[in-house]
Amino acid sequence: MSLLRLEDVTRTVIPPDQPALTILSGVNLTIEPGDHVSIVGRSGSGKSTLLNLLGLLDLPTSGVISFDDRPVKSYSSARRDRLRGASIGFVFQQFNLLAGRTALENVTMPLLYSSGRTFWQRKRIAAEMLELVGLGHRLNSMPDRLSGGEQQRVAIARSLVRGPRLILADEPTGALDLDTGQSVMELIDDVAERTGAAQVVITHDPMIARRARRHFRLDRGILTPVDDPAFEPLTRREMREMAPVEPSGDAAEDEADVLDMFADDRRES
Repeated sequence: MSLLRLEDVTRTVIPPDQPALTILSGVNLTIEPGDHVSIVGRSGSGKSTLLNLLGLLDLPTSGVISFDDRPVKSYSSARRDRLRGASIGFVFQQFNLLAGRTALENVTMPLLYSSGRTFWQRKRIAAEMLELVGLGHRLNSMPDRLSGGEQQRVAIARSLVRGPRLILADEPTGALDLDTGQSVMELIDDVAERTGAAQVVITHDPMIARRARRHFRLDRGILTPVDDPAFEPLTRREMREMAPVEPSGDAAEDEADVLDMFADDRRES
């Protein structure tokens, strides 16, 4: 059973006093559980529109989008919202942090919709996730007191804190330095691998794209597989050389605790 499938999906908008504009045309894409897909495309190619469809934020003008092999159009708006909140984690170029809320409060927000052990220990789980992205010392900082890179790491922690089944990332390391960016991608990959989450990453960075197993190019609303040596998946040796230092001691135990929480929440939901 596929996790998410797009079949002949088209998205058309009608600007005021203008003819209809087709943003996406005949898109076909299947995402399996645990999949890792990269999508490259220039500005204006339809990437944001495609992400909104993959994230169940919008519906297609024509074609079919299925989640767990059930057409999304058959869901009510409220059910799509619940499905999105429970199963999909977003990392956008914009940080979209809540002003007037600390880093800890921003990351805790998605856990308010959890149940059982995860709900009752939401603050500890959020704090440990922030520790994992290198912000354990900024738990009580407001967004306007954080650098751009720190705000992006808060956004990434928030997207991962519920252990989503699908991670949608739009230039996730765009505001980060090289070392921090690789650490964040390693964290995303590790959480995805341990929880079985699929990843769809939109990026201009060929090294980030190479972390994926399948690659696509979006050009003028048309999605095509990429057969380019520059996007050959990284070898195990290259992945080891790029990986940050493994956590040890208490940090490693905290990471294991967070991932155990994800598994418990999945079983209870």
